[in-house]
Amino acid sequence: MKSYVGIILVLSGLVATSLAASVDIQEIHNQNQLVGVRAAKSRGANLIDPNAMAKGKAGPEEEKNAQFWYDLAYEEIGKRLELPQTDKRRAKNVILFLGDGMSLSTVAAARIHKGQLKGNTGEEDSLSFEKFPYTGLSRTYCSNAQVPDSACTATAYLCGVKTNIVALGITAAVTFNNCSGSEDPANRLTSIAEWAQDAGKSTGIVTTTTLTHASPSGAYAKSTNRFFESDTDIVTYGEGESDPATCTDIATQLITQTPGKNFDVMLGGGIGKFLPNTVTDPFNKQGERSDGVNLLSRWQGLHPGGVLAYNRDQLLSVNVSKITNLIGTFRSGVMSFNKLADPKEEPTLAEMTRKAIEVVSKNEKGYFLFVEGGLIDYGNHFNSPTHSLAETLQFEQAVQEALELTNPEETLIVVTSDHAHPLTIAGYPGRGTPILGLNQDDTDVNGVKYATLNYAVGTEQYLDEQGQRIDLTDKIGAEDFIHPSYIHGTIGVHAGEDVGIFATGPQSYLFTGMMQQSTIPHLMAYASCIGKGPTLCDKEEN
Repeated sequence: MKSYVGIILVLSGLVATSLAASVDIQEIHNQNQLVGVRAAKSRGANLIDPNAMAKGKAGPEEEKNAQFWYDLAYEEIGKRLELPQTDKRRAKNVILFLGDGMSLSTVAAARIHKGQLKGNTGEEDSLSFEKFPYTGLSRTYCSNAQVPDSACTATAYLCGVKTNIVALGITAAVTFNNCSGSEDPANRLTSIAEWAQDAGKSTGIVTTTTLTHASPSGAYAKSTNRFFESDTDIVTYGEGESDPATCTDIATQLITQTPGKNFDVMLGGGIGKFLPNTVTDPFNKQGERSDGVNLLSRWQGLHPGGVLAYNRDQLLSVNVSKITNLIGTFRSGVMSFNKLADPKEEPTLAEMTRKAIEVVSKNEKGYFLFVEGGLIDYGNHFNSPTHSLAETLQFEQAVQEALELTNPEETLIVVTSDHAHPLTIAGYPGRGTPILGLNQDDTDVNGVKYATLNYAVGTEQYLDEQGQRIDLTDKIGAEDFIHPSYIHGTIGVHAGEDVGIFATGPQSYLFTGMMQQSTIPHLMAYASCIGKGPTLCDKEEN
């Protein structure tokens, strides 16, 4: 690659919207809220300052050892193996679908919305994964947080160990922004993606956020701070305690370290984290790196048979039989909400899922694939079920795509969420009440009708000068309507209740009942005979 700019198609920008969702969805996670105190003004671009999440929070001492979580997972596997076992199938392939922020209330509301889009009452409908034969519940808390973020949860469902909030791929023994601790091999974890690679399988990640966002990063990164996505971010979020010279940023880890450098396919947004700030990306924005390194050029050098795609047409035209690797980055930051995206420029999650499966299916030994519907979370953070439900429907279509492309006798598909959101379906609305509208059957004490969907925390309480709720009849239903919340905040927040697990395919019966989120990858490893824990193949050898 002589020049990044010289070989790419410069794409036209999309029109901005009231939610800032079409071109660049503003980063909603704020470091200070997550770790405990207010951060520097340089981090003000985030609606929630990220550093607040991790500070001032502590967890049990015994949970700082990875073996604590391994032992707990093996115990939970053992209990399931005591049940009658009729499924002898080994999972050649494993696909983990992650609906970020997809609370059970979001699932229920999306199900109703799906049915109502067909002209039905809605409640009787089902999402594709709700038809799976086995379901369970996942406990989502972090080692030091009652309500988690997407980093500690990614470490749980991809590495099999619970860690501190904001941390990725390391144990809870590492304190916040402690670079030396995150670089210490004793504290670094391996993910199911790496276990799969060790078994000779293909691997990949797909997301509607960025390739360096918290959820996909759990498959490859080891970082004391999820916001260290580029070298510039280490300075911005490191508070003087972290240095790019001693901390390896997440984008660099993805391109140059195991297991990221070995991924067969990577599709999502976030091209800015890979480009120097002297380069203009395909979307007319400057790169974000301060070190002058073009990581995409480096990736091309490491994978001479690899292909880069920057828009939908380029992605769909890729002939996987003629390439070795594929990376697609479709926005400077996170991808657009599907309802606002230019369909000529941004592929859908289902389209990315199809192409990713085509790539990894070339390996006769099988594969592990991670697919995230990441903007469900953004919709809920914005208190916009218009978008969170639409993104959930995009997500369930991607699951359906995978079902149609794979053999159920050899592919285990697991669908879950990382955390919930405090979205409620309130009152006693009649059957078929528009899920995005007003509850026509109930009022507050002043006789004012209220929305069927409400949030605990958000930006709009819709109160008059006397602090009384106003009538929303003429407001609700608009595409950009922000749904009501009880507590006034700068943005919606996560919730701490359990989330669903849905499974089909070989050994899917194991994904039932209540389990720690950190048990999920161990169950997938058991089913596919990878990793260092107990596996189905242990029985075959005995």
